[in-house]
Amino acid sequence: MSATIERTTPHLDEAARARLTALVAEVETDPGRISVLFPAVGRTVARGPSNPADPDGLRSPRLEDEARAALLVAAADGWSKEPGKLVEEIGQLYRFGDADEKRAVLRALPALDIADAGLPLVADALRTNDVRLVAAALGPYAARHLDAAAWRQGVLKCLFVGVPLDAVADLDARTDEELARMVADYGNERVAAGRSVPTDAWRILGRHPEAVAGRFPVPSQED
Repeated sequence: MSATIERTTPHLDEAARARLTALVAEVETDPGRISVLFPAVGRTVARGPSNPADPDGLRSPRLEDEARAALLVAAADGWSKEPGKLVEEIGQLYRFGDADEKRAVLRALPALDIADAGLPLVADALRTNDVRLVAAALGPYAARHLDAAAWRQGVLKCLFVGVPLDAVADLDARTDEELARMVADYGNERVAAGRSVPTDAWRILGRHPEAVAGRFPVPSQED
């Protein structure tokens, strides 16, 4: 498990990893212990940004996210013959957790072998206006599992609530003409309401200028 801890916690220092190793051992012995240990990780292991420039963990996991992911991977190993139990526990941790715990569950989804069983949690997060949850919901798991329509709506939600688009996994690869048209319509609504268009919108509009021609004025390279 030490290799897994190193892989899932690249920003923890040695002291924090030592504390986490003890908790992981508990979960390996009894996966059900995660319901008790998961919420307390911030106090017992570490808390804080992995990147000082990203204090809310919008673009990168916070230290407690990494530690909680390691616990979830340990529980997944313990319940390898009961995948339904793991999915049930993840749902409980998310449903009854605070915003930080919900974010950690969302960020851990790519490390868990649960196919599309985590999509209800992603959908729930995208219904909120909490930038921490919206950003975490559109990580690598959503990039792999969300269908095109839901993913586009998620990107629009980022623009609505102010999540930076560089928090969205595989943004450039998944951006298509339909998303550009949707963003153009959103931009027009903003302009009509006397509001500015978020700078991030141009990242999408500029990739498909032909799709938004006549719908929204995309600046030329000379502007």
